Amino acid sequence: MEIGNTTSEKLTQAPASADVIEPEKNAQVNVQVHLRKIPLLANLTEEEMLRVRADLRFREYARRDIVLQKGGVGDSLLFLLSGQLQVLDITEDGRAIGLRMLAPGDFFGEIAVINESMRSASVVALTPVLVALLPRATALHLFSHSPSVANHMLRHLAGKIQRDSEFRALLSIHNTSKRIYTFIELLREKTPGSEDVVENLPTHQDIANMINTSRETVTRTLITLVQQGIVKKDMHRLIIVNPEALQKLVQG
Repeated sequence: MEIGNTTSEKLTQAPASADVIEPEKNAQVNVQVHLRKIPLLANLTEEEMLRVRADLRFREYARRDIVLQKGGVGDSLLFLLSGQLQVLDITEDGRAIGLRMLAPGDFFGEIAVINESMRSASVVALTPVLVALLPRATALHLFSHSPSVANHMLRHLAGKIQRDSEFRALLSIHNTSKRIYTFIELLREKTPGSEDVVENLPTHQDIANMINTSRETVTRTLITLVQQGIVKKDMHRLIIVNPEALQKLVQG
């Protein structure tokens, strides 16, 4: 996808320097990875960066490959370097629920690493991807010894807690249409000077599974929003043409 590819180039193309690493030949990857383009690692000291460089391992996955399996061992922290991933949960009746999307520069698998527990969700490749794996021991050392990493992780976990709280509030809304409006509002990225968008909009079935409604209801509600001129669809994006009108629906 265009957005993923653009970010990927920033992560994987750079001149030779102390924080650039070339994946091992046995990984069959012919790129250089600029580690300081990864937000979590951006402010490491040179000593910390050398340790990370020595311990990182790289893997390529094809489209639809399972990168992480729910219930698997949390033995590494992972970074997405190129491509696009989706975090999934599998219900007891076997349904796959899309939880969120991951873009280049994102890290994942941190909860299992911190708790030394099993993976709580699965991660699947939506496109061919390149992933870097940092062993648990090295990741925990960074969490406890690097102020920049600890600060970034605290903000990341606080954001997760806030999103989970907002999502629980969303699920308590009885009106189905209002739940869908609120879900779109939660995903909306506000960009000063340009249109607000929802990047990588989940499928209608994924939205239905996440907010406890039917796919037909999601489709019908989105069509109505398009007809009213409040949103428009653009490939895998939802463009919010009239944010004020959407806000009124959420509040009303």
